[in-house]
Amino acid sequence: MLLCLSPSWLAKVPSEQHPGESSLLVSKAVSFELGGRTYLDEFSPPRRVTYFLGSFGLCKEHRQSVGELARDLDCPTGGSGELARLLEDKLLTRQLLDQRARVGVPPTLAFTFKRPRPLRDVTDERSVRMVELSGKEGQENLIQEEIEGFLQGRAMEPYSRVVVKPSGWRWSGAHAVTFHPKTEEAAVLQAMLVLLETLEEEESALLEAFIPTARLTQLESPGSSSPSKGPPLLYRVPALANRVQGCRACLAQVVCSVGRADKPLKHQATVPQSLESSLRQQGMTDKAQLAAIHAQVKHKAEAAMTAFLEMEAGLSVEQRGGRQAQTDMIGVDFLLTSSEQMLQLVALEMNSQLCLETCALLESMGQAVGMPAGESSRPLVETMLRRAQCHIMEGKHVLVIGAGGVSKKFVWEAARAYGLKIHLVESDPNHFASQLVQTFIHYDITDHKRDEEHAQRLVALVRERGLHLDGCLSYWDDCMVLTALVCEQLGLRCSPVAAMRVAKQKSRTHQHLLRRRKEVPPGWASAALYAVPCCHLESHADVERAARHLSFPGVMKLEYGAGAVGVKLVEDVQQCHLHFEKISQDLREDTDHPGIGLGWGNAMLLMEYVSGTEHNVDIVIYDGRMLAAFVSDNGPTCVPSLAPDREAQLVRAAYQCCLGCGLTDGVFNVELKLTAAGPKLIEINPRMGGFYLRDWIQAIYGVDIMLASVMVACGVAPRLPARTQPHTHLVGVMCVVSQHLQALKSTASVETLQALHECGVIRLNLLEDKLVAREYEEPFCNVACASASRQEACLKVLGVCQVLGIDSPHYPVSHFLSHFK
Repeated sequence: MLLCLSPSWLAKVPSEQHPGESSLLVSKAVSFELGGRTYLDEFSPPRRVTYFLGSFGLCKEHRQSVGELARDLDCPTGGSGELARLLEDKLLTRQLLDQRARVGVPPTLAFTFKRPRPLRDVTDERSVRMVELSGKEGQENLIQEEIEGFLQGRAMEPYSRVVVKPSGWRWSGAHAVTFHPKTEEAAVLQAMLVLLETLEEEESALLEAFIPTARLTQLESPGSSSPSKGPPLLYRVPALANRVQGCRACLAQVVCSVGRADKPLKHQATVPQSLESSLRQQGMTDKAQLAAIHAQVKHKAEAAMTAFLEMEAGLSVEQRGGRQAQTDMIGVDFLLTSSEQMLQLVALEMNSQLCLETCALLESMGQAVGMPAGESSRPLVETMLRRAQCHIMEGKHVLVIGAGGVSKKFVWEAARAYGLKIHLVESDPNHFASQLVQTFIHYDITDHKRDEEHAQRLVALVRERGLHLDGCLSYWDDCMVLTALVCEQLGLRCSPVAAMRVAKQKSRTHQHLLRRRKEVPPGWASAALYAVPCCHLESHADVERAARHLSFPGVMKLEYGAGAVGVKLVEDVQQCHLHFEKISQDLREDTDHPGIGLGWGNAMLLMEYVSGTEHNVDIVIYDGRMLAAFVSDNGPTCVPSLAPDREAQLVRAAYQCCLGCGLTDGVFNVELKLTAAGPKLIEINPRMGGFYLRDWIQAIYGVDIMLASVMVACGVAPRLPARTQPHTHLVGVMCVVSQHLQALKSTASVETLQALHECGVIRLNLLEDKLVAREYEEPFCNVACASASRQEACLKVLGVCQVLGIDSPHYPVSHFLSHFK
């Protein structure tokens, strides 16, 4: 992150990728290190800017120069001069607060010579009445009538004073603001006429109720300490909201400014403090009341930002100031008032950066006594990083080997959204993904025993086509070794071929880790602690030999399998022989059940059964460094309420097992059991987690592991949040054709599920496209519900499943959810 103190340190040059736009280059800037040390750096050649956030401040010359720099850039910008004008327009934002956000605002009468463009279709009136004047002359009678009607109207009955103020991007703070008793209509009229004389086109003059401050002494909870005597105090509550995950608004920080109630309270003229401290100081100590006020701030601030973002989405590129221009941060100023013995928040205005400055000031003061810093800016920085990384990856050429099935459809949609150039290698010439990528290369790769030969041929095809690749990867289990071979020959970043082979063969993974028992770095536990005794099976003689060395019960599964097809709990050697024979007869080659690894053969393994809760860890590793890890819980054997140290055990176990196998670069899915003695490895999938995991991780943590996997493959280290606090809770249930065929054809049809998904009732992940019942089946879809609490999410998904017919005596959803209480 670089700070430019002068526009002259930056320069715009024509964009190479986007005609008509400009790239922004920085030649001089202040850089920062952890701990506060700064440097004045000069860059030769200049560095390309990947995200721009400017200060569209009060100084006219500065505002114009920064606005010109931000206009029509090819990199993301966290605002623009055009958007700042809209955000600083009090009439526009008050209309949005009043009509779209349904957030309380002061009763307001507005006079304007020309409505701001986004308000030209507004006809409804709630708390804000807008009167459009035809000019500055000859309007006195109309203005007088409107003011009289407003002051004598029902909305103004509770108020004794009014405020006259200008609205427009040129006006800020308390400049040109006057206060009047409601009864002095002549003075109010005169102040309005004087103000209107100074306004320009699309600016407005507002007459609004002066909202009285909350009288906290009347709202104290029983038994609370009495506040100190003195004049009534005004409580102004600045709230900072950020755009996260596209168009979702999220409250970042809340502070409070306190001052005398008889004077205007400005940001720069008060010392900020926490809202909780302010209320406690006045005698409010009830935790439920404090929580209710904070919840009110959160709801209203997020509603306000959502309303602005929705308005912004309807603007043209020119009106926004560029294709990449968007508002990533909004401040909302509330006034704390009271109504019928209840504390209420009334929204006064929105702003671009004043609330951020106030929140940052509070945090900087708190650092002296050990208070956490960076909370107000953390969501903004995460948005900066996410958008900058998308910009860096735009236009990258990536070879993807193996298209996979319907469950991977999101890959091609996301790649297009990110602007990636995908060159796909696939065995099926009619695969649906062939129409969704830049280049489709039809080549039969189903026989993975010939991967070395396939790799040589694919490299030749890449060179024949003149493809200049930035990266190569796969999202399909069968193709991970082939991908590593291709990357090795093309000199692209990937984990070593030997590591991919170890991870691909399940029994080999455990045996490899067990052999490394003595290779323990200082301060680390041995990765062998996580391995489970197991044996490779290719014949009945292997079954007998394994039974002599392992303890029962055990688990049998396909050595190279995917999707849990063919997995069975066995109690003795006889059951082992029976299951081995059945799999040997039913699942011989890829055509028997495509996509589950039979292109590698149908060998099996027997491993000792491990009791405990089951978990997935999706882990991002770059050059051997763990950049992020996400833990998910699997029912019905799972208890998800993990203590932090137990979750840390899972993350460390996943990381050590990956490194122990030699996996140094990629996004990997590690399946583990958490026993009383710590984690035990089930298997490592040397690719991104499948089914719903990518979608859920993005919804819960705001991180797209699909994009992270592409970045690693292209040699770009992803910058991911250091702390992954969940934004929501998701609980879901798999639907399988053998149990839900009737429901999936009627009450839970795909059309019904998609309609419920689109209106936000459920979160749907389709994993198959055909309702075909078979003995060795994989899930058809996942139906999930989100909520702020785990318990509420469980109740929602149970209710949905009961209504749709997914829940049944043979498929008891309540049992699957019983461990998630």
